Amino acid sequence: MTVAVALIAGGTVVFAVGGGAEAASAAGRVPKSLVSKSYVALGDSFTSGPAVPAQLGPNTNPSAPKACLRSSDNYPSLAARALGLVLTDASCGGATSEDLTRSQGPGIPAQLSAISSSTSLVSMGIGGNDLGFSTIAANCVAATPWGPTRMGWSCRSHYTAGGTDRLAVNVHEVGSKVSAVLKEIRARSPHARVFVVGYPDIVPPIGSGCWPRLPFSAHDLGYLRGVEEDLNATLAEDATAAGDVYVDMASPSASHNACTSEDTRWVESIVPSPAGYPLHPSAAGMAGMALVLEGVLRPVEGIRSNRTVSTR
Repeated sequence: MTVAVALIAGGTVVFAVGGGAEAASAAGRVPKSLVSKSYVALGDSFTSGPAVPAQLGPNTNPSAPKACLRSSDNYPSLAARALGLVLTDASCGGATSEDLTRSQGPGIPAQLSAISSSTSLVSMGIGGNDLGFSTIAANCVAATPWGPTRMGWSCRSHYTAGGTDRLAVNVHEVGSKVSAVLKEIRARSPHARVFVVGYPDIVPPIGSGCWPRLPFSAHDLGYLRGVEEDLNATLAEDATAAGDVYVDMASPSASHNACTSEDTRWVESIVPSPAGYPLHPSAAGMAGMALVLEGVLRPVEGIRSNRTVSTR
């Protein structure tokens, strides 16, 4: 995601796996010879980790396209090291679902090119850029805690004008795109366990927010919170329908949103800490998200961690 994209991505610190039946079904497809071997991470900047130390580039080991803003301490990297997985990290800032099947730019291959028939685990965090978080965030920034926004006094009124909630319609379209990607992943790697990772909370789950750290009016905040929830719910539905596993980052991160203190939050405010990126997961956020992901992966036979998982 871009900086503005992060403004309305939702999530928290509790995890879910889409129900025991779905998890068991996914586990049943994985031959023991593949479990806990190769892990491919797909996603946008909420996966890649802009500004999170240490940033990777063309001359680092591992290398990464500079434009992807990828960190060696993003949540896939931390989880892979803790669980002894062999990681191929294809995540890239600004990615949409289409960038999983096509080149995102010079030197940036299609993310799905990292997947093969021998891949055993795949995580994917995508959808926010498809929805257009950057534009939504820019449109909804409020000049005061009460408004106005660039779209009028109420951003919500702009997006629901005429009786149709255009963002709700767009979320449904995102779901169709993500569903198509999951089918393509299954075609390329029929035995892999696939984990669809939801977005962590940026805006607080209740209350009027913390303008100007999150520059949304109290009136629009509830609407944007609903957009976050709808996107995560759609990702969860896509995962379940595909027989894959949804990893809920919203519940665990609820008490670590951008309105909390610097030493508590997982997601930076619009004015980040020195080593942070506005409205994106911090190093602490990546560590928390890694623990959530580990908590989902550890029950898979053959995967063991040398540390205790905690989301507190």
